[in-house]
Amino acid sequence: MEYIQLKGTSLTASRAAFGCMRLAELSVEQAKRQIEHAMELGINFFDHADIYGGGSCEEIFAKAVDMKPSVREKMILQSKCSIRDGYYDASAAYIRKAVDDILARLHTDYLDILLLHRPDALMDPGETAEALERLHEQGKVRYFGVSNYNVMQMELLQKYMKQPLVVNQLQISLAHTPLIDEGMAVNMDIDQSVLRTGGLLPYCQWKEINVQAWSPYQKGFFGGSFIGDLDEYGELNSLIDSLASKYGVSKTGIAAAWLFRHPVNMQVILGTMNEKHRQEGCEGLDVVLERKEWYDLYRAAGNIIP
Repeated sequence: MEYIQLKGTSLTASRAAFGCMRLAELSVEQAKRQIEHAMELGINFFDHADIYGGGSCEEIFAKAVDMKPSVREKMILQSKCSIRDGYYDASAAYIRKAVDDILARLHTDYLDILLLHRPDALMDPGETAEALERLHEQGKVRYFGVSNYNVMQMELLQKYMKQPLVVNQLQISLAHTPLIDEGMAVNMDIDQSVLRTGGLLPYCQWKEINVQAWSPYQKGFFGGSFIGDLDEYGELNSLIDSLASKYGVSKTGIAAAWLFRHPVNMQVILGTMNEKHRQEGCEGLDVVLERKEWYDLYRAAGNIIP
């Protein structure tokens, strides 16, 4: 396992993270085995959200690990809030209650990182920032970040905060590359050049904000995995197969290696509850794709390199 010190923090985190969204599908004993397997691989970073299983994922996690101080100190725990039933809520009252409920479900006194899960169009940035600062003062949250925010949304919130925003968790995979596209085809009259995020990826590099990749094997918005999809991504899968053979890893490992290769030095959230697939994702850290190979994969996914 490869570890990085998350910028703006004192946390040393595994670059592969355990995504807990599907824990609700498991019994406590099954969840225990999955978490143990992740830790055997060297994963120490666990990503939650209050919306996952309606909170049950956090409850199952705490029971599975028998949360106590000796266990807690080995883990970096991150959770998210602001998605509710059919709407978003970044109000101070909701954030305060959400964090208290998260801590109760996880059987811990503090979160290492709290992310606002989706931008709330009705957010009062001053009110939201004040609530986050108060959580920090109370020792309930060490660090803060966001998920799925664009540049100006981050700038607006940061204007009112003393604590830095240290994370942005974003969807990115070989088959979902808007973050890459807008910088690849600058000033061209093609769809790929549309500035959809305001230059979010270089912004995060510039501001030293840690990027976390969610759905690393998905096409589109929960459109299924592109790995093995020969109808839509035949050329990509053919190249992935070739590189997997060259480097002695799985196709999943090559897909993960493509993300790990980017100089933003992102973490990749592995949400699988399959031990083999998790191990294959971690093997992507052992592969350093050649520059041409990285670009060839991007092109094979259907993108233009001008």
